[in-house]
Amino acid sequence: MNLIFRTLRVALTSLRRHRLRPLDTSVVVFHVLPNDLDINFHMNNGRYLSLMDLGRLDLMMRIGVMRQLFRCKWRPVIGSLSIRFRRSLSPFQRYEIHTRLLCWDDKWMYLEQRFMAGGEMAAIALVKGLFLQPNGTVPPQAVVDLANPDLESPPFPEVIVAWQRSENALRAADTGAERP
Repeated sequence: MNLIFRTLRVALTSLRRHRLRPLDTSVVVFHVLPNDLDINFHMNNGRYLSLMDLGRLDLMMRIGVMRQLFRCKWRPVIGSLSIRFRRSLSPFQRYEIHTRLLCWDDKWMYLEQRFMAGGEMAAIALVKGLFLQPNGTVPPQAVVDLANPDLESPPFPEVIVAWQRSENALRAADTGAERP
C-alpha cells in the first residue's frame, strides 16, 4: 500500500509510452523520497525490492500482456532473487530502474533489474519468477507468446547458470537442515 501512488503512476504512464518487445529493456524513473530512507538516510534495502515490482509492472504492461494476464487469472510470483548493492541512493536523488527479460525455461523466467543513478549502477538484481494460474504454473513460453508468438528464449547467460547452481546447492542444504 505504501507504493500505491507510484504504482498508479507507472500503470498510467505505461499506457502512453511506446510498446516494447519481450526482450527490450523497460526504464522507469523515480526520486528517493523521505519514506524510502532508513536510519542511515539512504534508500532502505527493502525498498529496492518493492520498487523492482514497479519495473516489472512497466515491462509487462508495455509488452502488452497485462490484459490477457488478468483475463486468464495468471498471477506473477517471485521464486528467488539476488541483489548486489554498489552505491547508496541519497534523499531526493533521481534514479532509473532498468528491467529486462534475460531468458526462460519450462517453468521460470529470469530477469535482470538495474538501479542506475547519474550513469552509474547503484544496484543490480537477478530475479527468478513464474506465473500461477488457478490449477498450477503457466509455462513461460505461453506468456511470451502473448506478446510475441514463437519467440524463443535466448541462451542462458553464464551468470544465470551459476545462479542456478547456487540455488540448487541452497535447496540441497535446506532439505538436509533440521527445522525447528
